[in-house]
Amino acid sequence: MKNIFLFTLVSLMIVWGMTSCEPTEKTKEGNPIGLTEAKGHYLEGDKKYKIWYGGIFRINEVENFKNLYPHSLTDAISSHIGSQIYQGFFRLNQKTLKVEKCLAEDYTVNEDATVWTMTLRDGVYFHDDACFEGGKGRKVTVDDFKYCFDKLCESYPDNKLYELFQDRVVGAKEYFASTQSGSPLEGGVSGVKVIGNSIEITLSSPFSAFNKVLSHSACWVFPKEAWNKYGSDMRAKCVGSGPFKVDVIKESVQVRLVRNDNYWESDEHGNQLPYINIIKTTFTQDKKTELSSFQSGKLDMIWKLPVEEMSSVLGTLKEAQNGENTEFQYQQKRGMATQFYCFLHTSELFSDIRVRKAFNLAINREDLVKYTLQGEGEPGIHGFVPDFGAYDNKTIKGFNFDPEQARELMAESGHTDGKGLENITLYINEGGSTNILLAEAIQNQLRENIGVKINIEPLQMPIHIQKFQTGQEDFWRIAWVADYPDPENFLKLFYGKNVPTDPTAESFPNFSRYTNPEFDAMFERALAEVDDKTRDELFHSCDSLLIADAAFMPIYYDEYIRLLKLNVRAFPQNAMEYRDLSRVFFSRDEE
Repeated sequence: MKNIFLFTLVSLMIVWGMTSCEPTEKTKEGNPIGLTEAKGHYLEGDKKYKIWYGGIFRINEVENFKNLYPHSLTDAISSHIGSQIYQGFFRLNQKTLKVEKCLAEDYTVNEDATVWTMTLRDGVYFHDDACFEGGKGRKVTVDDFKYCFDKLCESYPDNKLYELFQDRVVGAKEYFASTQSGSPLEGGVSGVKVIGNSIEITLSSPFSAFNKVLSHSACWVFPKEAWNKYGSDMRAKCVGSGPFKVDVIKESVQVRLVRNDNYWESDEHGNQLPYINIIKTTFTQDKKTELSSFQSGKLDMIWKLPVEEMSSVLGTLKEAQNGENTEFQYQQKRGMATQFYCFLHTSELFSDIRVRKAFNLAINREDLVKYTLQGEGEPGIHGFVPDFGAYDNKTIKGFNFDPEQARELMAESGHTDGKGLENITLYINEGGSTNILLAEAIQNQLRENIGVKINIEPLQMPIHIQKFQTGQEDFWRIAWVADYPDPENFLKLFYGKNVPTDPTAESFPNFSRYTNPEFDAMFERALAEVDDKTRDELFHSCDSLLIADAAFMPIYYDEYIRLLKLNVRAFPQNAMEYRDLSRVFFSRDEE
């Protein structure tokens, strides 16, 4: 999951082969041009809406995507796009976030959750692409899944997500080592087997949430022919089996996806999915421009409002919360995401726990949320894992605002009034104003409370990610949104056995290179635990250890606000901002 930073939506007036079905073009009745009637109705609360085919759904992201190749996909912007193109055995329900079958027709799990067997549904085809003979997409087979799962356990630069199988799947480590030495084991990963029309995966220890892992982007299926033809260019050369396929990618400007007319899935009324014709994602960093574009009808959705504009739209937001707004639909959800600052634990400065604790005690998280964020979020005063489902983070005592204790710790560490800490840089990603506003507020608090003067350096997202993954940043801003709804997906960011011995090698997902044998042992016990209550208790203990070690600097837990145009239907919000546009459609005004 991917790590999420700050995303939203804006429109650029760029047109590539667009027809009159562009939703910004209206009939005199105000309806999008080009909609055609489908069968059945969609129920939304106590209202019923006729389903329609057609239209272009226009969204914006404030950063460019980094990589759409399934084994390199580590940021949420890429996930928002890639999840429309690729699919795997499982996916998440967009409304409930429960794991449900996708390309798996059926599956079985043995009693101790160590053997998972998935049967592939029939009639699934890859998108048409030049990598296939005659350019015609072929049928997806279980051999494709075997190929992709083996490749997930290969040592090669584009594989960023091996850790998902590394300590779980039997034979994963052995196969990875064999590819490192240049002599791949025959048969691939021994714990991944093709049995008829099924794939059997054997785990090294019980893991009842493995279907959540299989819903991850790393487990999406793609054809061998695509990798053989494009290799690393699969960053933007996408060949999947999902409801949409790539039409145009223009870096930093637009990604345009078009309807897959050979998609396997139909709705309960017998309509072939998806309903909409085109998804147009643009990339404009300025949040004010994005909001203006949404208000003028050039976007169909905006996610996260610019903080400095909150007061100007507050009145309409209150109306929207009460269902009285006539300009847009309002959605709000507590996010399954944590915004935090990272310390590089192998650096000379932040290897000192006293400095890490002092930084944490020197910032007032309640004030940051109340004044800087205008109330959009919850102060990060508990653990690393946000509050969701059965996992209650309120029992974990985080950091209070205690500048006096912070100054004492700085003095103990030999850094009274910030002495010797004159050249600290806080790295943040560009895109939207919230990151810089928060950084400036924290910059002021650290200077006022412990005498530390920090510099702020915004970087483009891909550069920022590359630098902190390779140990080139000591102090940086990041956020983590769950790839799947499970505490393990957060806490694995601090699992020490994922840290490479080479200090300049990429370290993912343990960017901070934090190591604590006690944490690792507790985390491993939790992974092997099949009882949900005991498992959560172990994860709570892991979370508490991170606080005791001041392993990171929590800032706030996300609260998501999303605005939709009035004619957008079947697009429920969820705590992960996981998006599935296959069932979204535009309604007509008279409805």
